[in-house]
Amino acid sequence: MTIDLLIHSAHQLLTVAGGPQRGSSLGQLGLIEDGAVAIHQGEVVETGISGELLDRFAAEHIIDASGQLVMPGFVDPHTHLVWAGDRAEEYELRQQGATYMEILAKGGGILSTVRRSRAASVEDLVRQSLDRAQRMLAHGTTTAEAKSGYGLEWESEKRLMQAILQVDAASALELVPTFLGAHAVPPEYQGRADEYASVVAGQMLPDLRSWWAQDHSNRPLPFVDAFCEEGAFSVEQTRRILTSARDLGFPLKVHVDEFKALGGTTLAVELGAVSADHLVRTTGEEIQALARSETVAVALPCTPFGLNEQAYTPAAKILSAGGLLALASDLNPGTGWCESMQFVLALACRKMDLTPAQAIAAATINAAAAIGRQDRLGSLEPGKQADVIILDVPDYRHLGYRFGANLVSTVVKHGRVIGN
Repeated sequence: MTIDLLIHSAHQLLTVAGGPQRGSSLGQLGLIEDGAVAIHQGEVVETGISGELLDRFAAEHIIDASGQLVMPGFVDPHTHLVWAGDRAEEYELRQQGATYMEILAKGGGILSTVRRSRAASVEDLVRQSLDRAQRMLAHGTTTAEAKSGYGLEWESEKRLMQAILQVDAASALELVPTFLGAHAVPPEYQGRADEYASVVAGQMLPDLRSWWAQDHSNRPLPFVDAFCEEGAFSVEQTRRILTSARDLGFPLKVHVDEFKALGGTTLAVELGAVSADHLVRTTGEEIQALARSETVAVALPCTPFGLNEQAYTPAAKILSAGGLLALASDLNPGTGWCESMQFVLALACRKMDLTPAQAIAAATINAAAAIGRQDRLGSLEPGKQADVIILDVPDYRHLGYRFGANLVSTVVKHGRVIGN
């Protein structure tokens, strides 16, 4: 059989086969020494020992991965990829003792980025965000979720969603869009969070549904997310927003327990959210509820690192309870400007006590589950999309062990070689 691409002689090939990995099963890498992967028409045809696949397949293109690590591309299931400007000055304020919530209360933080993003054109948003998307891809992320949330009124939020779709079209990085109109209370609604929650639920989400049906009916509906946190939206306000979204057919995500446990994790499970993200302050009872559900627990270690906080997502408790744990970057301009999932893995190993194998599975097949794409992405199995990365290391444990340099030498997206 003649195929499009054969990658062979990998010192280690990680297939991460078998579906999302729950609890103590996290870390099954499907490792094949002297491994090969056969690719045709954008899909994985077969994986196995190099000699066997070289005998069975003729390929138009061949990559010799001798001495290297071959694995699925990273999936980043929580990013705020599209924004304008930066918040470097706020980093300096935090270094001088100001807290994240204090800065937000004074009109900084998310609201600072809102002002810049509202003033930016779609073209400018795309230009700035495309640079970040290219860096993500170069560091091995082949699929990422991308949120709006820096507009906080319908026309601005729509421009952000348009920018996400345009970056997706312009880059080999595959983007899964999320609408986050409930990211913060906008300046014009300060002191009236309940009223703004009603606007999101009763006006913005129906407008989103109509716009999507009219202009983007060829794509799956985007996720809808909300920031359930003290200083943002209460559990009841979040319930109103997400219930409206669910009734309109949108799949759900939710930010919960970043600074304080309000009960948002229980709400995520109740409403069948695909993922609950942050989970730094989640209670033991809610961890148990999460573990009994199909909702994926998404940890964002760059966020406490960026804030110089000591508390991270309690991965051991989530895994002990039998939960589904994924990793994401939380790429954003305020607390986690990081385009490298390699660094996310290094942090997760040091600050969440994951092994490199657990971190890899959490950043591939489980991360795919956190965006509802586990049947197509996150592992190298026959029939799945051929998203592959080749790293200039001989052993998977270099991921986690090393940090600060890009170990990825080649990216293959949908069967096409993007860079060497």
